[in-house]
Amino acid sequence: MQTAEKLHPQYVTDTAGHQTAVLLPLGEYTGLLEDLDDLATVAERVDEPTVPHAKVVAELRDDGYLSD
Repeated sequence: MQTAEKLHPQYVTDTAGHQTAVLLPLGEYTGLLEDLDDLATVAERVDEPTVPHAKVVAELRDDGYLSD
């Protein structure tokens, strides 16, 4: 997840010196969009039931995705 300390914004100002927009490197922008998408997914799934870790591991072993 992106943090404010990791961003490198450049500010666009009007003739009075007021900040009107922000420019970000493309990688940082796409990272923020991915983080936003992840947060939206978490919010949508907050009420879904959970599966115990041991059960997931057992199913992956049974299906041949994990070795013993």
